[in-house]
Amino acid sequence: MKLLRLAAPLMLLAFLTGCELVVLEPAGDIAAQQGKLIIYATVLMLIVIVPVMALTAFFAFHYRASNGKSSYAPEWSHSVSLEIVVWTLPLAIIICLAGLTWVATHRLEPYNDLSRISATQPIDPTVQPLTIQVVALDWKWLFIYPEQGIATVNEVAAVVNRPIEFKLTSDTVMNSFYIPALAGQIYAMPGMETELNAVINRAGDFEGFSANYSGNGFSKMRFRFHGMDEAGFEDWVQQVRDGSETSLSRENYVALAQPTTGNPVSYYNGVADDLWRRALNLCVTPGVLCMDDMMMVDALGGGGLLGLMNREIFAGICAADDALTLYQLLHPDTLPEGPQPLASPVVQSPLLETR
Repeated sequence: MKLLRLAAPLMLLAFLTGCELVVLEPAGDIAAQQGKLIIYATVLMLIVIVPVMALTAFFAFHYRASNGKSSYAPEWSHSVSLEIVVWTLPLAIIICLAGLTWVATHRLEPYNDLSRISATQPIDPTVQPLTIQVVALDWKWLFIYPEQGIATVNEVAAVVNRPIEFKLTSDTVMNSFYIPALAGQIYAMPGMETELNAVINRAGDFEGFSANYSGNGFSKMRFRFHGMDEAGFEDWVQQVRDGSETSLSRENYVALAQPTTGNPVSYYNGVADDLWRRALNLCVTPGVLCMDDMMMVDALGGGGLLGLMNREIFAGICAADDALTLYQLLHPDTLPEGPQPLASPVVQSPLLETR
């Protein structure tokens, strides 16, 4: 019976050998540095935790009621030496943890360009990062490759040892983009653009998922991330182009954005112009005023009461190159005296074009 009690914990450890410690054994340099930070922080905290646990067991045994050899000091209440140990050691560990975390937080800032490919490989300044635009939808992930002119759903690929620049937003609620083998999670929020710079150092097929509850289909909001060599990535891009006859137009985006659960992998062989800006500003649907246009109008004094009835006038206002025309359109009552460059700014302004 005693042997069985001793063997039980060992049997449980045998089951744990099948666990994949991807956070501590990742394939990307950023995730590897974050994994080391977890180990360093854990070791520092164990300097206090292990002695406390050991002393707890020692005191319970040594000062048990049946131990007549232990000293009995009912009047004892204070020890300067003990106070120094109890306060100094944890304080020193907190200072070390704070310094370690501060340095690592700034070194691993997701918005910063990568400072290295790996511990042994520096950045090649001639290599441009691979830009991937990510949109969190209900309940799937859309990946847009502006350089390649393609888009995918629930599947993403990148080149091994080439910097990756993820630009993220959400079409609905706040979400969290997480590929444990690549880097830490980062939030995707509607109307905002976040950024994650990372690199994959080993070829393979890895899991990505949403790490933030976002509704009914959250648990199946998962995708595959492929790390490939240059040739394999080019073949994958061509496979995406050949695997679909559909382009990601604004109409197809609106249809894709409808809530679905367990959405299959799908490809688009083209992407509509200006789609990312419209997805970021929540105005892919025709007739919806983009957030950046709305904020520009507000920053310039607003459209007044007439603006409520002429919202289409302000569509695309952020893309205007003619600052004078823009000012005249928003403030016709402050035009300078003399001949005007536009007889009718409302009719002749390019800002009136419906995009």
